[in-house]
Amino acid sequence: MITVKGIVLKEKAVGENGKFIDVLTAENGVIELTVKGARKINSEFLSSTQLFAYSEFCYNESGKYRFLNSAEPIRIFYNLRNSLSKVSLACYFAEVLLYCAEPQPNNDILRLFLNTLHFLEKDLRNEKMLKSIFELRLMSEIGFMPDIVGCHSCGAFEPNEAFFSMKDGCFFCKECFSGNPYNFYKINISVLSSVRHIVLTDFDRLFNFRTSENTMNILSDFAEKYLLFCLERNFRTLDFYKSLK
Repeated sequence: MITVKGIVLKEKAVGENGKFIDVLTAENGVIELTVKGARKINSEFLSSTQLFAYSEFCYNESGKYRFLNSAEPIRIFYNLRNSLSKVSLACYFAEVLLYCAEPQPNNDILRLFLNTLHFLEKDLRNEKMLKSIFELRLMSEIGFMPDIVGCHSCGAFEPNEAFFSMKDGCFFCKECFSGNPYNFYKINISVLSSVRHIVLTDFDRLFNFRTSENTMNILSDFAEKYLLFCLERNFRTLDFYKSLK
């Protein structure tokens, strides 16, 4: 018997009453569990295996399959369903995690997702801020941390304007920049400072920063473009979320 704590990222019906669930865990990344009878109205697994349920799962392995034996819910995040915008954003996060999470231990990715959902459900931060934090911090956790300490040429730390190369993952100050501006993302020091905070700060302080609405708009666009560039694909859940706006 194996016991893990994790959050459900995806459900898929199978058979008459069963389903498969994809669960993000700290110990093994994303795992798939087979849940027999999960869709029965009186199933003991009804709450603990629903989408975005953070639960403790006990399962048995048989060949390449994992069969759920018991589960105990820890946090359901049920109130996300009260807002189409919130639940759509959470589904986007889940789709990204399913695509890029490696089958190996990474407690920080699970912690990032849980904390982001907490702030989203409780309206403690706005959606643009949470989306930017999730996108940039996740990219940093999986090996795509941008080089934002200083200008790639001269090392300038606080340039008034900076030109960020998505391809190279670094920026150049205005004085050192000599490339085609259409191939770079232009940001100011306020956006650069926000990016630095997101990718470099400790988890305990990750969600504790404030910025202007204009800076947040640029940061949100930058973070999304950076994630899509790194992962080299689009996400249908992101398209749907943006259609709501």
